[in-house]
Amino acid sequence: MQEEVNQKTINICITAGRITANVLKAALRKYLKEREKYKNRKVQKKDVAKNEKIRVKARDKAEKKLEAKKPKGKQTIKQLMDQGAQLTNIPITDDNIKSFDRVARKYGIDYSLKKDVSTDPPRYMVFFKAKDVDVMTAAFKEYAGVSMKQKVKKPSVKKKLAKAVQRKAKHRQRVKQKTKDRGQDR
Repeated sequence: MQEEVNQKTINICITAGRITANVLKAALRKYLKEREKYKNRKVQKKDVAKNEKIRVKARDKAEKKLEAKKPKGKQTIKQLMDQGAQLTNIPITDDNIKSFDRVARKYGIDYSLKKDVSTDPPRYMVFFKAKDVDVMTAAFKEYAGVSMKQKVKKPSVKKKLAKAVQRKAKHRQRVKQKTKDRGQDR
């Protein structure tokens, strides 16, 4: 690389009737002046690019800071509306609404719960951003599956034990023959 830099040559073309030292000197000055302008433009472009990178980093940092300030998960309706998204709601009638919070956090849903006490039993309205509809339906499906599993009652241990005792009693009733008569005499 160093040899290439050392071996660079400059080709200057001068049109003149007679080349004197003054003409050559003027041509070289003009060349050096143009080269200096070119270097200055190149440095300015680098400075502009560098300043632009600094501005972009500062803007990204500010956006991340604002994003960090936004509430996530469960929040008030006012906070949800302040985010500028269209809101959608779904009514739920369930006593154990707290278990929904775990599923919503898993899916990263921003939502708000509002209790409607005018009905008996009380209804809950879940407000969420309209863009989260697909994610919200998946969360509700999982939540409904989890709550259904909780509602299905498992048979008691006493019943399982009684069934095992009955099976063992049936098994004892069978009589096994150790020798079989094959119809052959010896």
